[in-house]
Amino acid sequence: MPMPTEERVSQLVAELVARRGFDLEGVAIVAAGNGELAPVRVKVTVDSDGPANLDAIAAISREMSELLDAAGDFGDSAYLLEVTTPGVERPLTTERHWRRAQGRKVRVKLADGAERIEGKARFDARVGQLADDATIALVLGGKAKPHRVHVPVADIAEAVVQVEFNAPGAAELELAGGIAPGRPVPGEEPADLAAPGHHLDTPTEGVAE
Repeated sequence: MPMPTEERVSQLVAELVARRGFDLEGVAIVAAGNGELAPVRVKVTVDSDGPANLDAIAAISREMSELLDAAGDFGDSAYLLEVTTPGVERPLTTERHWRRAQGRKVRVKLADGAERIEGKARFDARVGQLADDATIALVLGGKAKPHRVHVPVADIAEAVVQVEFNAPGAAELELAGGIAPGRPVPGEEPADLAAPGHHLDTPTEGVAE
């Protein structure tokens, strides 16, 4: 039986994700092993404004497994459901991503034709506050010479959150407006938050046991 598409799974789980107070950030379906009978991995990425909550992720994972089983799109085929939150090194593609990344270090690439920032089209900065006119405050200069600039989000072609092993300077964070509520201080995250984000795997074979 053919596997459902990522778009189809997104449609199936979107209402549940929203009802649980999360945003659906993406669905990916990939092989979880070799051979025709190997299960597939269904990775569903969710996020919210609040702190990551493993109990909430576990609850939504159970409900999502039941929902996918009831829909029957996988038939009797085995699949592994993974519900996860975004880790660092995530791209910022929507305004809500910028709000949630406040206080984080990002690598920025400006769009072609956009006004250069201090003569550069690519640079590292710390994310500040997003204004109502969709401009983002960015703190440049690191700990040594922190200063703030404002850039229209539309002028940014790419921005990716960076892994940090040391906490930022106090002046940097003050200019950024602090850390987004409920988010860990950069450089002080627990090890399991440093890369992939929280996740929970739920093995299933089409019908919940």
